[in-house]
Amino acid sequence: MPGDTTVVSFLWLLVSVLVVIGMAYWFTRFVAGRGGFGPIQAGGSMKIVGQLALGRDQKLILVQAGGRWFLLGVTGANISALAEFTEEEAAAWREAPETKGGTGTPGFREALQKMLEQKGRR
Repeated sequence: MPGDTTVVSFLWLLVSVLVVIGMAYWFTRFVAGRGGFGPIQAGGSMKIVGQLALGRDQKLILVQAGGRWFLLGVTGANISALAEFTEEEAAAWREAPETKGGTGTPGFREALQKMLEQKGRR
């Protein structure tokens, strides 16, 4: 019967589409897990410590690479190194001094402001 073939072909098409979608999902998860789409992974020696969104497609990122810390300005078309800190200068991010809010741990904004003020005094 012609009606049976239409139903079977529709079901076959539906199953095929679902399999393709499932394989695409699995592939993107596999590639993202290896760092293909995600942030750069350097064996644990490089990591993003904090981020501060400044606007649409604009943010500040604090990156630790070994014993060096970098403040990067990131836009949609550019990445600029704004400052470099030593391990001692970056101690404000690792320690937990008292803040105005009384939470005990400074936020990225407060720690960044403190470090930039210290850099400006020298």
